Amino acid sequence: MSIYVIVLLFGSLLFGMPVAYVLGVSSMFIMFQMGDTSLFPLIPMRFFNSINLFPLMAMPLFILAGEIMNRAGITNRIIDFSTRLVGHWRGGLAHANILASILFAGLTGSAVADSAALGSMLIPGMAKKGYDKNFAAAVTAASSCIGPIIPPSIVMVIYGAFMQVSIAGLFAAGIIPGLLMGVILMVFARRISVKRSYPKEDRRATLPEIFSGFKKAFLSLMMPVIILVGILGGIFTPTEAAAVAVLYALIIGFFVYRNIHLKDLYSMLCTMTRSSGIAFIVLSTAGIFIWLLTTEQIPQQIAEFVLSVTTNKYIVLLIINIILLFVGCFMDSIPALIILGPVFAPLAMHIGVHPLHFGTIMCLNLTIGLATPPLGACLFTCCAVGHVSLEGVTKEIIPFILALIIAVFFVTYIPAISLTIPRLLGLI
Repeated sequence: MSIYVIVLLFGSLLFGMPVAYVLGVSSMFIMFQMGDTSLFPLIPMRFFNSINLFPLMAMPLFILAGEIMNRAGITNRIIDFSTRLVGHWRGGLAHANILASILFAGLTGSAVADSAALGSMLIPGMAKKGYDKNFAAAVTAASSCIGPIIPPSIVMVIYGAFMQVSIAGLFAAGIIPGLLMGVILMVFARRISVKRSYPKEDRRATLPEIFSGFKKAFLSLMMPVIILVGILGGIFTPTEAAAVAVLYALIIGFFVYRNIHLKDLYSMLCTMTRSSGIAFIVLSTAGIFIWLLTTEQIPQQIAEFVLSVTTNKYIVLLIINIILLFVGCFMDSIPALIILGPVFAPLAMHIGVHPLHFGTIMCLNLTIGLATPPLGACLFTCCAVGHVSLEGVTKEIIPFILALIIAVFFVTYIPAISLTIPRLLGLI
């Protein structure tokens, strides 16, 4: 049955069927193959129970908090602060782009939101300074992949809720990998910038100038600090942290920056509803699919097959990485996470990989798919906001995809990168 399910699942996706329908059809196929009609009345209950999880309430709240902060005009402040810090390096705006993505990651937790907000300003700005526009779009798309890794992360909330893994632990595990991604991207950006003689700021910003930029961005940068300190310090749960983030963003937008009005709330709530509604439909049908997979022991069958080929931990992880990177090119990160998590997580546990470590590996692999052709959401977003062709950006983004894959292998084969902070905080 495993082979039939895999063929039906990916065959339906290749023909363009929506992911929620694919999961529903695959679930029905499994049930007919089982031949047990007594399971059919359980479908509505499973459909509802799959999203009746308290941790999942954090997802729409984090989406709303990010939307409010975007509307509050934080993008200018973060870009200005980043430019003052690294603008004097060769290819300064490329480095500022990557640093801004790192800082922005703590506000939205979404790669697409990062690429849209930063790309709309940085791609035209870099082009005016003499950078190739395709290069600017490629840097923005690649660096936006940092967004779902540095907490708060919507992807990690979903993985933690579905796989029964500590969300606080996943948030802590994502900090160093996210920073590592930024550092490696900067190394590649510098090499390309030196080779092409891209411009830099005429002088290094003085300490008073850096402090002035930090002061303007301070209130925006405090939001991820409040979230992380609150969660990791045991003050509140991730869901409560998301609610606190919304309240903080509203206060900043309405009373400090004063560029959000009551009439803006409706459109922001609509954006939140659309984004979370799509995800919840997928999560509901995925819950049925995962339940049936577990009932038929399909994950165990796949694990036995892989272990019959090799029991070497490092080779198994290599196989998993290759599959995840490939799937990420053709499927959005959340559906891929839901479908493949229950399949690969037991296999990873069997070979001795810690759940937090594997969760980080999986989220990182699938997030890279957002910037890879042919279906990368961040890639298309940057092409749209930067008014550039997909072909041109694809050529420029290849070195940065390589940089992100290098980060994946560092995280995969050096567990301390993702497990050090959770261990220090007593989450392991």
